[in-house]
Amino acid sequence: MALDRRAFLASLPASAAAGSASVSSPLRLWFRSPARHFTESLPLGNGRLGAMVFGGVQEERIVLNESSMWSGSVEDADLEGAVEALPEIRRLLIEGRNAEAEQLVNRHFVCKGKGSGHARGKDLPYGCYQILGDLRIEFDHPEEARDYRRELDLETAVARVSYEAGGARHEREVFVSAPAQAILIRLSCSRPGGLEFRVSLSRPERARTSADGSRALVMSGALADGRGGDGVRFAARLEIQAKNARISAENGRIRVENATEAVLAMTAATNYSRFAKLSGGDPVRICAEHQRRARRPWRRLREEHVADYQRWFERFSIDLGPGRSDLPLPERLREAYEKGGDPQLAALYCQYGRYLLISSSRPGGLPANLQGIWAEELQTPWNGDWHLNINVQMNYWPAEVTGLGELHEPLFALTESLVRPGSKTARVYYGARGWVAHTITNAWGFTAPGEQASWGATASGSGWLCQHLWEHYLFTGDREFLRRAWPVLEGAARFYADMLIEEPKHGWLVTAPANSPENSFVLPDGRRAAICMGPAFDMQLLRSLFAAVIEASRILNTGEELRRELEDKRARLAPSRAGSDGRLMEWLEEYKEAELQHRHVSHLWGLHPGEEITPEETPELAAAAR
Repeated sequence: MALDRRAFLASLPASAAAGSASVSSPLRLWFRSPARHFTESLPLGNGRLGAMVFGGVQEERIVLNESSMWSGSVEDADLEGAVEALPEIRRLLIEGRNAEAEQLVNRHFVCKGKGSGHARGKDLPYGCYQILGDLRIEFDHPEEARDYRRELDLETAVARVSYEAGGARHEREVFVSAPAQAILIRLSCSRPGGLEFRVSLSRPERARTSADGSRALVMSGALADGRGGDGVRFAARLEIQAKNARISAENGRIRVENATEAVLAMTAATNYSRFAKLSGGDPVRICAEHQRRARRPWRRLREEHVADYQRWFERFSIDLGPGRSDLPLPERLREAYEKGGDPQLAALYCQYGRYLLISSSRPGGLPANLQGIWAEELQTPWNGDWHLNINVQMNYWPAEVTGLGELHEPLFALTESLVRPGSKTARVYYGARGWVAHTITNAWGFTAPGEQASWGATASGSGWLCQHLWEHYLFTGDREFLRRAWPVLEGAARFYADMLIEEPKHGWLVTAPANSPENSFVLPDGRRAAICMGPAFDMQLLRSLFAAVIEASRILNTGEELRRELEDKRARLAPSRAGSDGRLMEWLEEYKEAELQHRHVSHLWGLHPGEEITPEETPELAAAAR
């Protein structure tokens, strides 16, 4: 009879399960020392709440996150009158005067106002995803530790820290429970009464923390709305349970003395509810309600968490061969780089990607952003927003192919929320039907171009988002979902059908103005430019989008007129081509590249995630892509 691993683990006492940390496992990331930086800490999450565990000996720092901690507010960022410049921009592009066209784009095809603040939008209407706060636990034992181990178990989504200090064994276990909607921490010491610590809850700005009795801390505040006022309101509540211990509140902290074991439960909430199915109510009250769920025996909380997590994680497995799971991760990475021969590390990396998606994207919530849900700053890099020119899409590449299709739902909800503001953006800039979203978006429905042509004028974000809707249908065959997605798909296709113009050399239909995301080229006169017509990225994406909408129209028996229009225009889209050097061409013309090793390879979209370039069907293009 096959062993039910989940039932076996659940049957173990908490101490036995924690004690298994010393066993090497192909699904564990482990370390011999505490994290020195945020990027070395261990990420945990339930889709809404996030925690980063540093594992310090004298002080444990846990960075706290909540997915809707967004500053800013809804704004009208569309630049009125932009469409009036469109004919001149296109004329200049047709004449090969890209630099002059780009100057016009920089004047007319950018957002109104300060936009994302060049990735510094924390105090602007655009806003920024921010840290919720820091939970710090200061221990009354020596800093020197022996036999230290810190690990993240991908099978259970539990982080553990263990070491010997002051003549006793100290252990921590941390997980973020979706059933309890809480961050849960269990501290224990092998010497009875040997656990003593102080706990604090803080945030760098716009928050206040106070004790609620001797066993709870409450932190609350409001983020900036970008207009000088308050925006999203938030709260966090920490409660401590410890039997036969002295617990007291002092100077906004809680002190625990003479404990052998203690459980900390941290809940958090905001009043954000623009498109995610979050409560939108009073954050302080919601935190208190969630705490009631968390006031249960540790064993039960852990079992419920593991069962909830494994219903996602256990849908997929991958075995590429043996590896060095006996090594701590930094040594393992170094050995793999220098010597190779660790195929199990690639399998672990694959599963880690799935783990992060499960931990940062759950139905009803916000989609995983540029940092999932994990951030330690007030001004998160690139505002911690959703970049639509590859980043948010990459987050979801594991969804359908590794059995996590339901976790796609937050991205679908985000996409649907952009249709209304994107319809206005389509009219203001392009005089077009349908809807469009450009390079970046936020929690407030930003669909305008960014504040600079070289990166912000990419108009393909909405088209790429639609590919995820279609892929979900292809994996599920769910016609009800396709009916739901149809208005989004139809609107995006109508926009791009209107955006196309005929280029003069071949009579192909191309997008204009456009760019190949964040890349630039060198004109014959030596000037650099980014604005162009019909880059390969756009053409590949539109072939895929138009084909999907044509097929969806047939399946749903609707949109016949649009279907005929798309069939005609799809046949005339500029094709993918190999250049004179044998490589796949990125632009419509063979421009000299300004940066040969550019971080984006957007013209390979047709290879992946698209499917128009394959060794079997298009061997010449496959060779050019290689």
